Amino acid sequence: MSDTATSARDLPVPARGQSLRFYGIWVIAAIVLIVLPLLFSSGSSLTSFSLIGIAIIFALSYNILLGQTGLLSFGHAVYYGLGGFAAIHVMNAVTAYDWPIPLPFIPLVGGLGGLCFAAVIGWVMTKRAGTVFAMISLGIGELVASSSLILRSVFGGESGITTDRTALPHMFGWSFGPQIQVYYLIAAWVMISAIAMYALTRTPLGRISNAVRDNPERVEFIGYDPHVVRYLASCFAGLFAGVAGGLTAINFEIANSAYLGAVQSGLVLFATFIGGTSYFFGPILGAILVTYLQLGLTNLTTVWQLYFGIIFIGIVMFAPGGIAGLLMMHRPLVRSGTLGMVIPSYLLALVPTLVLVCGVILGIETIAHYTESQGQGNVIALFGIPFDATAASTWIIAAVMIVGGYAVARITWRRIVDAWDRATTDARDRGHLA
Repeated sequence: MSDTATSARDLPVPARGQSLRFYGIWVIAAIVLIVLPLLFSSGSSLTSFSLIGIAIIFALSYNILLGQTGLLSFGHAVYYGLGGFAAIHVMNAVTAYDWPIPLPFIPLVGGLGGLCFAAVIGWVMTKRAGTVFAMISLGIGELVASSSLILRSVFGGESGITTDRTALPHMFGWSFGPQIQVYYLIAAWVMISAIAMYALTRTPLGRISNAVRDNPERVEFIGYDPHVVRYLASCFAGLFAGVAGGLTAINFEIANSAYLGAVQSGLVLFATFIGGTSYFFGPILGAILVTYLQLGLTNLTTVWQLYFGIIFIGIVMFAPGGIAGLLMMHRPLVRSGTLGMVIPSYLLALVPTLVLVCGVILGIETIAHYTESQGQGNVIALFGIPFDATAASTWIIAAVMIVGGYAVARITWRRIVDAWDRATTDARDRGHLA
């Protein structure tokens, strides 16, 4: 009896510890968002942080469809773009008619715009899942994107629609003219949206969405309609995608047809998948990485889309769980204290893998510069070393790095597999699943 009482007394302790850990993560995230512009106060840094915040909301909204409900969409940018246009039109109406709506509430207007469109078209789209849903989403996305160039009164044609965010009523004395004020507005909406979407995953709707993703027939057998579940998930995804679009309209003070295009849908798919759809923080990691790659590579190379494609193929082939999946694979090893068994193998494989990657980059840039210069010669400044795209030595160096790096890396990767097997076996023997 005393043992039973003692066990009952001890039960709330882990739950309390888990609650403290849960709230601590959100508090730390809020502190990071507040401190970031104080550490990196340049204009380019603030712009990058703002774009990353918007990308995080957009990727998390897409994961409601892909990761939570198992719906692969090729037209998710429709909700994002229509949310941006709704926000732009309301901002111009506030300025024209002196409506008492301050700027911080405009992203909610964008969210309502995305929600309304999702509610209208979602019922038909979500009747089927899988390939049918993907093709319908692609068709609707292209239809809306092409219509944006025809309906000029709504979308402004190729030039889009502009606005002035500083003309709206000020709030707390902020005009939202300086970029740092816009950043804090975006950061606040990132926290609100992330918490709301995480809470959604813990609701009965979120749980049954996972069941629909895994086995819709069994869900129907227990009394739920998979179509209704998919429809509700689509509406929530449209809501938060519209919030991201509204923030983009505020940040750039313009909305155009690029918001609705297939490129935007492809980027959010890429960010969500590369980050990992199985974990809530996966799309966050993917959004950060993809945004930084997009900002950095566009200034360095003209074939930045090719690098995106290579990374995507590599993730699909070797890490289908994304970055988050790779990180969570090591969790049992960390808990059991066996992670040190694989770290030396990782370090050993790092050198030839980097040589292989550098060889691939050199080969791609050499081909790109050679074709662009049409054989007239062009110097590549790569890794701080000048390479002549027309010189035979450059092609030989790239080939040696690729072939040699791959050959040595294959050997070191086998050592990683052996070390991983030993570490996971020890972790399992110590009572940790791996």
